[in-house]
Amino acid sequence: VHLLRNAGDEVTITVQYLREAPSFLKLPLGSPGPSSDHSSGTSSPLFDSGLHLNGNSTNTAPSSPSSPVANEPKYEKRWLDTLSVPLSMARISRYKAGTDKLRSNAFEVLALDGVSTGILQFYTAQESADWLRAISTNISDLTLQNMKMANKCCSPSDQVIHMGWVNERLEGTDSSQLYKFKFLALKGSSFYIFSTPPVSTLDWVRAEKIYNLCEVLFKIHKLWLADDCWLQANLYLGIHQDFDLEDQRPYCFSVMVEHGKSHYFNVELGSELAVWEKSFQRAIFLEVQRTGSKTYMCSWQGDTLCFTIDFALGFTCFDSKTKNVLWRFKFSQLKGSSDDGKTRVKLLFQNLDTKQIETKELEFQDLTAVLHCIHSFIAAKVASVDPVFIDSQSIARKYMYSN
Repeated sequence: VHLLRNAGDEVTITVQYLREAPSFLKLPLGSPGPSSDHSSGTSSPLFDSGLHLNGNSTNTAPSSPSSPVANEPKYEKRWLDTLSVPLSMARISRYKAGTDKLRSNAFEVLALDGVSTGILQFYTAQESADWLRAISTNISDLTLQNMKMANKCCSPSDQVIHMGWVNERLEGTDSSQLYKFKFLALKGSSFYIFSTPPVSTLDWVRAEKIYNLCEVLFKIHKLWLADDCWLQANLYLGIHQDFDLEDQRPYCFSVMVEHGKSHYFNVELGSELAVWEKSFQRAIFLEVQRTGSKTYMCSWQGDTLCFTIDFALGFTCFDSKTKNVLWRFKFSQLKGSSDDGKTRVKLLFQNLDTKQIETKELEFQDLTAVLHCIHSFIAAKVASVDPVFIDSQSIARKYMYSN
């Protein structure tokens, strides 16, 4: 090592067979060399470090019992592990640490316990993409197995729909856009955010954040799109423009939660973005069907009211004390809405008899949760009538991993 470090820019290395090598490697002195028998398929330990002793090797022609070479150990090729990284619950990173810059033809794989492969550098972009796809597929398959095992211990109403690693952008970060690995899960009625994956039943109650699926809203914020090919472009989708979307990461989405707050995430592959979008749609649809209805306390002009969103009946408002129904409308009668971004919302319903628009104003303590719930119920209602509708509205599902 010392000689190589001080040898300059160019080094000439001469490789030759060393007959003293077998004793140095603690192998029999009769170990075959590359010049001993080229037709037998054997070679020197120095010629291939993947050769191991095997007394039962059948690589060479059988010798007679009287032959002196019959009892000599033979060699066969085996894999030699330099490093072993379990892919169950593992994660992939394509970005340079602390930056939004993708590594060129390289990525890193990190195991559940933090063991890393280091930066795996490939000669071509195609080779890098092939390995990235293969490893990602393997991780996804293992995650699916873990989900199936977890679901055996859960009731039918508390099944894991999807889970996996993402990068979450830290709040209050500057233009450097710092991200941190988080593990997300869609299970039963809830959306979970973990710092480490849940590996036991008790881990599910140790999540950093837990949100009701009916009260969250999934939004895709950045895609790579150009002429039906997914290329780099800044296409931001979503009603909220509060996000600083000037980072260089594609495949970003946010989950809008209670009181107008949001979690901003990024995934490594476009295929993962499509899976998350589809999984959120499915999880929310199942939760709406299981729940059937959601009721929120509200007020208007000093009166305390109850506002119910029912999958079968639509919208109902009744007095919290007398339980008298004040008004009721179907989902199809909702023609528009507006809100002040704080507590008050206006719902515009069409009267079926008069065809006139009726305005209903209500105030909620957590307006965001109510609006998200309305969105979830209407989307589930449309999906139950026209299952193709959700797919037709999906953007990420059109993604085809061509890079």
